[in-house]
Amino acid sequence: MPLIAVCAAWAVFWGSWSALLPAVKLELGLTAGELGLALSAVPVGALPAMTLAGRLARGRERGALATTMILFALAVAAIGPAGDAWQLALALLLVGAASGALDITLNLATGRAERESGRRLFQPVHAAFPVAVIAAAPLTGLARSYGLGVPTVLLIIALIVAATSLTLLALPLGRGLPERGGGDGRRLWGAAVVLGVLAACVLIIENSVEQWSVLLLEEHRGATPLVASAAPAVYMAALTAGRLVAQALPRTPLNVLFLVAGLGGGAGIALAGLGAGALVSLAGFGLTGLALGPVVPALLSRAAADDPSGTMVWGVSTISYTGFVVSPLLVAGLSGWLGLPVALAALGLLGLPLVARAAFERPRA
Repeated sequence: MPLIAVCAAWAVFWGSWSALLPAVKLELGLTAGELGLALSAVPVGALPAMTLAGRLARGRERGALATTMILFALAVAAIGPAGDAWQLALALLLVGAASGALDITLNLATGRAERESGRRLFQPVHAAFPVAVIAAAPLTGLARSYGLGVPTVLLIIALIVAATSLTLLALPLGRGLPERGGGDGRRLWGAAVVLGVLAACVLIIENSVEQWSVLLLEEHRGATPLVASAAPAVYMAALTAGRLVAQALPRTPLNVLFLVAGLGGGAGIALAGLGAGALVSLAGFGLTGLALGPVVPALLSRAAADDPSGTMVWGVSTISYTGFVVSPLLVAGLSGWLGLPVALAALGLLGLPLVARAAFERPRA
């Protein structure tokens, strides 16, 4: 369906981008510090764009999603001509803004499609992201091995994104906000903060696995580069499996998902950090992804059902994104104090709010 295709195309860039970073660093002659500074422009651009997109896209979700897809494609293509660190940072600022807007509009469109069709869509739509990331990274490496440069690869990705936006013509969505919203703005934002913070706890762990798992296995478990590089893929594959299992079990209450995520995700990341060997750590990352995978889509689905105006989906999406912003600084700070293995294990404490929420969540039909 179009929404799954859109999410997959979005993920193609991020999966490819991780595989392109070594070539970007080499071609531009950047130091690690300069590259890190440029990469920090992504969240700087994303957060204000998410705020603006949520305000503008409600009631016109399909058109807003198609527009942000085109803007994202243009931003991706604009990375190629960058010739130094500052030009790269500016390009990534635009990518972050377009990606943040795409995140919000995709969630708003999925929420509206769920309400209008009566079908559960968030789990399969979000499952497309890790699948595309897993596929895109090695394909990008293959393209580089055949001599394709960074600008060429990025242009191909931009064309894929732009072409995928055409599939939205087949997406049946109404227009305009519903006559009755889900309640007053203060109550909606209060509920969005609660759900958004829970989702942010999950995304802090997710981002830590993506950024630190390979380093953990290579430097602390003695794994080869090949084995270590499998860690993010194992996590992403398990994340996908968790979402598809939740989709196949529609009667599973949200409090059960919270409990499984809090206990299983917390135990999994602790096992990954403190495990005795590379295989044990890989198993820990897999358990983490399997347990945490369904939570964020389920929270967004709840937000869409509780508030037809889209305010809660907008709020949950924006607040949860702070997990990606906080995660690198949090793990870096804990690593300097405790070491990377214990720092990752300590993230298991972020499962406690999910367990606590499970105790207060009332089952719904």
